[in-house]
Amino acid sequence: MKNTGRLPSWLKRRMPASDSFAHTHHVISSLGIDTICTSANCPNKGKCWDRGTATVLILGDICTRRCRFCSVGSGKPKPPDASEPRRVAAMAEEMKLKYLVITSVSRDDLADGGARQFAETIKTCRGKNPKLEFELLVPDFKGCPEAALDILSGAMPFVFGHNVETVPSLYSTARPGADYQRSLGLLKKAKQKLANVETKSSIMLGLGEKDDEIIEVLKDLRGIGCDRLAIGQYLRPTKDSLDVVEYVEPEKFEQWKEKATELGFRWVKSSPFTRSSYHAEEKL
Repeated sequence: MKNTGRLPSWLKRRMPASDSFAHTHHVISSLGIDTICTSANCPNKGKCWDRGTATVLILGDICTRRCRFCSVGSGKPKPPDASEPRRVAAMAEEMKLKYLVITSVSRDDLADGGARQFAETIKTCRGKNPKLEFELLVPDFKGCPEAALDILSGAMPFVFGHNVETVPSLYSTARPGADYQRSLGLLKKAKQKLANVETKSSIMLGLGEKDDEIIEVLKDLRGIGCDRLAIGQYLRPTKDSLDVVEYVEPEKFEQWKEKATELGFRWVKSSPFTRSSYHAEEKL
């Protein structure tokens, strides 16, 4: 349905007030850890925290890009915090996590794009829990993809995620600092360079994209060997963000799941509330 200014019934959720939610909030706050749940105003925050899961946002909460679909602040970030890997490891230990998703803002100011902080965080967490599994949701490492992948190769294994976010025709509007082919290139390089890695990407619907454009993106991702796919509804996180053009009905998301599965993706999540890290730990 077109955006009429009212949120459709299938997108309304209440924030839980459980002990599990409160515990997750306490652990994250006490250790001074940033999460994409809060920084990006994720609609799944309540559900995830109630389950005792969260997606860690490393390298600060200031991005060097200014994507118009995102609520994360932009500007000049601080240098990487050397204590951050230890704090994330303490969080994972206290929450007894079995699966940890780590993401970051874009750090075009760093020579390695932030790859060392990702690798160090994984290694420090593994030092406390060798069985902990990881999923990375990385920026595009503009200008240093090969170097970044070399650094990350020392922290295997993990699922390697990078989101194309939307169709190419909307990049100039939604992702002016990004490049569709650069994102595809990073996923392709990761598949080639990181032995036995599973790659993952995500796309938002509701920004004005056409069905044939979505199909082309899915085919492009499969063409470079992308294994996992998340498809979700774009929701305007702040008053300065892009407007929602369309609220896609749940039945259409099911159709996109069937199409993605038909194309060969081995792991597909597709629903209005799907985000790249939502239920990422589930094995399909």
